Amino acid sequence: MDLWIPVAVVLTSYLIGSLSFAVIVSRLMGLSDPRSYGSKNPGATNVLRSGSKKAAILTLLLDAAKGWLPVALVLTYGPEHGLGAGVAALAGLAAFLGHLYPVFFGFMGGKGVATAVGVVVGVNGPLALATVLTFAIVVYFSRYVSLASMVAAVFAPAFYLFGTGVAWQATAAEVLSLAIMAMLLIWRHRENINRLLAGTESKLGQKKP
Repeated sequence: MDLWIPVAVVLTSYLIGSLSFAVIVSRLMGLSDPRSYGSKNPGATNVLRSGSKKAAILTLLLDAAKGWLPVALVLTYGPEHGLGAGVAALAGLAAFLGHLYPVFFGFMGGKGVATAVGVVVGVNGPLALATVLTFAIVVYFSRYVSLASMVAAVFAPAFYLFGTGVAWQATAAEVLSLAIMAMLLIWRHRENINRLLAGTESKLGQKKP
C-alpha cells in the first residue's frame, strides 16, 4: 500500500470535519452566527437557542454525518486499497479534530459531540446505540447536555474495550481513537465543568441571554 493513500484519507477527513455546519446552516437560514450568542459554541445545542429547531436538527445531523462519512467510506471501499479499521479510526479522529479546529473557520470550532457520535456510528452500530442510550439516560435525569455528553464520551471507549470478544471485535487503533476523542471532548467542556460545579450550567430547554 502506498503511504500517500492513508495520508490523503486522513487529510480529506480533516477537511470534511472542518465544515462548521452550525455556522453554514445559520447563514443559509438567515440566522445569527451561533458564535455571537449563548455559549458562543458553533454546535447544534447553541443553534437551538436561536429559536429555530429546524436549524438545530440540520446542524446536528450534518455534524454527525461528517463524522460518520469518512469512517464508512474507508470501511466500505478501503480494503481494496489495503485500508482497514485502523485507518478508518484515524479518519474518524481526523474529522473530529476538524470539527474542533476547523481550518475554514479560523480553527475555532465546536465541542464535537455530534461529530463524535457520527464517528462511533461508523465504527460500530451497537456501540453507538449503547453510547446514545447512556447519553439519553443522563440527560433525562440531569437535564444537562454537557454532563451527558462527557459521560457518554467516557463510556464509549470503555464499552468498546470491555465488550470486545463478547459483543464485537475492537482494534487497538479504534479504542485509542475513541479514547483520544473522549479526552478532547472533556477538555472542550472545561468551562461547562466549572459551571456544573458552580451550579450555573444551563439545562436543556433553558435559553441563554
